[in-house]
Amino acid sequence: MKSQTIRLISVIGPNRESCTPDIYQLGMQLGEALADAGYVIVCGGLGGLMEAVCKGARQSAHYRVGCTIGIIPTLHCSDANPYCDIVIPTGLGIARNLLVVNTGHVVVAVGGGAGTLSEIAFAWQLGKPIVCYTGMGGWSEHLAGQVLDSRMRSVIRKASTLQELMEEITRAYNSPGG
Repeated sequence: MKSQTIRLISVIGPNRESCTPDIYQLGMQLGEALADAGYVIVCGGLGGLMEAVCKGARQSAHYRVGCTIGIIPTLHCSDANPYCDIVIPTGLGIARNLLVVNTGHVVVAVGGGAGTLSEIAFAWQLGKPIVCYTGMGGWSEHLAGQVLDSRMRSVIRKASTLQELMEEITRAYNSPGG
């Protein structure tokens, strides 16, 4: 178990324009499940999957203020989705992707395009445990179960149901690299 009492999970995936209704629904379920399990969600703070996980966390019976953190690419807090409890305006554009994945103990990817791909690559290079959801397409589907290079001995974890996803997050969080 980590010495920290705050358990941070970075959630990455499609933005508003690329997020399908199925991914949005899964994101809401994931956000609620993460809040139920006592995790704090870190995300890019905008729309799409980022909004869905934050909104889902707010629906949890165990929701507490401060359990959704949005690290946004702009300088204006008002650009964040309305479900972010804590907004960190970086002004860094897409470079904020590094901050999103580095903040969490575990990185969870659902779907995703080039931005998600960059975040998975950053997480891998940082030695972060990564859990990819399969069944929704995108880079998370392509990279689940893969080894990107020799930096780590483990593979990118994969899950195809919400229950498997939560189990893999718990295992990854409790692993030495988590």
